[in-house]
Amino acid sequence: MTPDQLLQGLLHGQAPLQRRAMAKAITLLESTRTDHRALADELLTAMLPHTGQSFRLGISGVPGVGKSNFIEALGLYLIGQGHRVAVLAVDPSSSVSGGSILGDKTRMEHLSVHPQAYIRPSPSSGTLGGVAEKTRESMLVCEAAGYDVVIVETVGVGQSETAVANMTDMFCLLQLPNAGDDLQAIKKGVMELADLVVINKSDIDLNAATRAEAQITSALRLLGMHGNPENAHHNETQWHPQVIKISALLNQGVDAFWSAVSDFKRLQTNNGRFDTRRQQQALSWMWERIDAGLKQNFRAQSRVQALLPQLSHQVGAGQLAASTAARQLLSAYQAQS
Repeated sequence: MTPDQLLQGLLHGQAPLQRRAMAKAITLLESTRTDHRALADELLTAMLPHTGQSFRLGISGVPGVGKSNFIEALGLYLIGQGHRVAVLAVDPSSSVSGGSILGDKTRMEHLSVHPQAYIRPSPSSGTLGGVAEKTRESMLVCEAAGYDVVIVETVGVGQSETAVANMTDMFCLLQLPNAGDDLQAIKKGVMELADLVVINKSDIDLNAATRAEAQITSALRLLGMHGNPENAHHNETQWHPQVIKISALLNQGVDAFWSAVSDFKRLQTNNGRFDTRRQQQALSWMWERIDAGLKQNFRAQSRVQALLPQLSHQVGAGQLAASTAARQLLSAYQAQS
């Protein structure tokens, strides 16, 4: 299908045709072939006027915290409220075989078959930050197809994989009731970027969930005072990170979660931070693609390819420092440029 055919399928296609166009468009965007990238850029440019109307929600958390179960409960709730929900689920790729199970969709057995939902699992393909390299572009496909809530589920993350916060309107971090002490809660990284912290599986141990809620609330206040001064005062026109308890398995607290999300969107829209955040994300996306393009161009250059085997062997054998080899390769690249 040509970019124009894909666009028409996204904008005007009936349900089966639209889903097919979405799948083909995302596959085209994920391709690394040079001719496919040219077609993908054409499609992105044509799609752009039809994007930006959805709410982009990032969901992150450690493995086993219940991200997929929570997203299914949330997705079904939102569909009941009249929304169309798209889920971009990123699965980790094996560092040994390079493969990925892409099994998140199987955990959303009710949401995955609903006509008002679209779920697309994608491999991380070695990309750090908990998301796939083309997740931003996939979001635009979902928006052009008319989905007004786009949820990005990351791979199970630690404390430093925070890329999803830089591509979504709201970043939600899922935590377990017994996830560590007060010190663990105030460690920098993913916690200080969270707009909303959700303690899932609170039905297992309500007392532990309540303690975790108090500890994380205290930690967020501390991070606000010392890490993000905008959260330190009590300005009611700005959003301050909150902590809520839910049980996705029992479908408890999902309505309270969406109420908090709605409050966040209203406040951020009224104070202008919603649009500012998206503008900053667009610029960040541009520089991210520049970095990726330069790296790809570097590897493809003939002088670099000629020197790489020898220098790689010398570095591996301990005959040459890695930093020295890197400088020699960069010098060769700049000389040919």
